[in-house]
Amino acid sequence: MAGAAGAQQQQQQQQQRVACQVFPERRAQGGSGQGLLSSVFSNDQGCQRLLLKTLETNPYVKLLLDAMKHSGCAVNKERHFSCEDCNGNVSGGFDASTSQIVLCQNNIRNQAHMNRVVTHELVHAFDHCRAHVNWFTDVRHLACSEVRAANLSGDCSLVNEIFRLHFGLKRHHQTCVRDRAILSILAVRNISKEVAQKAVDEVFESCFNDQEPFGRIPHNKTYARYAHRDFQNRDRYYSNI
Repeated sequence: MAGAAGAQQQQQQQQQRVACQVFPERRAQGGSGQGLLSSVFSNDQGCQRLLLKTLETNPYVKLLLDAMKHSGCAVNKERHFSCEDCNGNVSGGFDASTSQIVLCQNNIRNQAHMNRVVTHELVHAFDHCRAHVNWFTDVRHLACSEVRAANLSGDCSLVNEIFRLHFGLKRHHQTCVRDRAILSILAVRNISKEVAQKAVDEVFESCFNDQEPFGRIPHNKTYARYAHRDFQNRDRYYSNI
């Protein structure tokens, strides 16, 4: 019993250490950043404005919010989002120690970027809700969620890849998902690229094919709208059984 408690405490300390390294404002504020509306009159108004539009209009995000609520993890705008300045070129992150999504206001460039970041991090939040994810003790768990986030967030859409000058390769979507997952792991973990690649390779097939809650790969907003409609219809169907 004492051993289990000690391991849990060690994991929590590791979670907080990683969060403070990537999101320095977490250190000063004791582990959680400012809430959405509590900081609306501070210098992050641009971040807040982009976030509100994303939550209200983006079909990827609307589906994920419905899925979180359906899974018993309803998202509260004030509690679960925080606009902060971040280290390096990180755009956002899911702080598992506080169940809070951090949005890097100094790195998020525009509305489209905010849409992708919120969607990506909500996939992590959804995984955190539905499964026992050992974010800090098993890199394969992190790798799986990063594969899913890259696959389902639209980050590997054709438009985004053309902007990166990456296109024309066979099985290109899978290649993009693999590469983006590895980059995401390296952004938040002090491990070698080889270790990150190995973790992604070990989980790739099963996690790439896990497309919940979308039920498909939403390659663009139209696909995401169809997926949201199907999710709502599925929810109504099961509620009537």
